[in-house]
Amino acid sequence: MSPFLVTRTLPEDATDAALRADVLHGLTRTPKTLPPKWFYDAHGSELFEKITELPEYYPTRAEREILVARAAEIAEATGARTLVELGSGSSDKTRHLLDAMPDLHTYVPVDVSESALTQAGQALIAERPSLDVHALIADFTGGLVLPGTPGPRLVAFLGGTIGNLLPAERATFLASVRSLLSPGDALLLGTDLVKDESVLVAAYDDAAGVTAAFNKNVLTVVDRELGADFDPDEFTHVALWDAEREWIEMRLRARSALTVKIPALDLAVDFAEGEEMRTEVSAKFREEGVRTELAAAGLDLTHWWTDAQGRFALSLSTAR
Repeated sequence: MSPFLVTRTLPEDATDAALRADVLHGLTRTPKTLPPKWFYDAHGSELFEKITELPEYYPTRAEREILVARAAEIAEATGARTLVELGSGSSDKTRHLLDAMPDLHTYVPVDVSESALTQAGQALIAERPSLDVHALIADFTGGLVLPGTPGPRLVAFLGGTIGNLLPAERATFLASVRSLLSPGDALLLGTDLVKDESVLVAAYDDAAGVTAAFNKNVLTVVDRELGADFDPDEFTHVALWDAEREWIEMRLRARSALTVKIPALDLAVDFAEGEEMRTEVSAKFREEGVRTELAAAGLDLTHWWTDAQGRFALSLSTAR
């Protein structure tokens, strides 16, 4: 059986330090913000899995449709011997790629969750005993260093997660990905596309209220980890479309004037009645915009695939 290695490049206390920094920065600015990565504790991850199965939430199904249809083309176009997946989680969608890449030597899943990496890695080794799996416990948004593996390399960043980054953050991120690649290596990028506002808003404000619970979970995380006294019932879930910036914003709106105490930060935060705190931006894209952003990072878009309804795209770009 091939080896299963786990390398930690994220310090043990990095998550706690990052949460403290994000909460302090986000709740002392105007308007208030909290980053979406803090949705994803164990409960938040369960809620997100439920979201992906909702009738209103099309991105996961649309991306899987493209992967199933195009995995063989992706494998042939890249000739990859190493597959690196950023934010791999359970690696479920990746299996479509792995099935199409019989000559793949190494899979490098990258995630901040050690438990998710271990569970997925062990399952993959059992299914594919000839595959080397080298998992990285790391934050892919900050100075990622990859292990030495055979080329060509294919880096996959799926799920439309790049839309959670603001434009300047996307530019920095794409440049950092390009720095990991040699000329001829490739990036497979998932992007949700601009479409009718009603479809977009429904995907982030489902009738069953699962997304609302997911949004409010960030308050539960801050309460548990920093001893805060947020009451999720004091906030309303809001999802709206910003037509100018072409992104969805998720917010939490205070139902009444209130003060939240966060003992771990020695901080008290006042909310006015109706005040909104942004918890997520989810940008939507057009092909030419993606091409331009990739080119600015030194990546040339070579393939563009969408699902049958044109809701979601996978793009393949090659490093210059």
